[in-house]
Amino acid sequence: MTLTLGHFLTLGAMLFAMSVIGIFLNRKNLIVLLMAIELMLLSVNMNFVAFSHYLGDMHGQVFVFFILTVAAAESAIGLAILVLLFRNKSSINAEDLNALKG
Repeated sequence: MTLTLGHFLTLGAMLFAMSVIGIFLNRKNLIVLLMAIELMLLSVNMNFVAFSHYLGDMHGQVFVFFILTVAAAESAIGLAILVLLFRNKSSINAEDLNALKG
């Protein structure tokens, strides 16, 4: 049995749906929210690679490198903000972040 484009697109759609469900079901823990966003980016990357291979074009794989770079920077900055937040508030609960309310 060979894997076709439909298999990869189905897997990407399932990963994307799981990440959307993770975002909507868990709005309290910021680490889980960041992990759901990363899963969403990885599902999009899988679709880019699948279409790139299917069409025989390398542009999709180049986009994946840019998306991975942005995702790595977002993870590093997000985790740094979480560490500072935990040091100041002793909690990473998203509902405890009311400092920016006007």
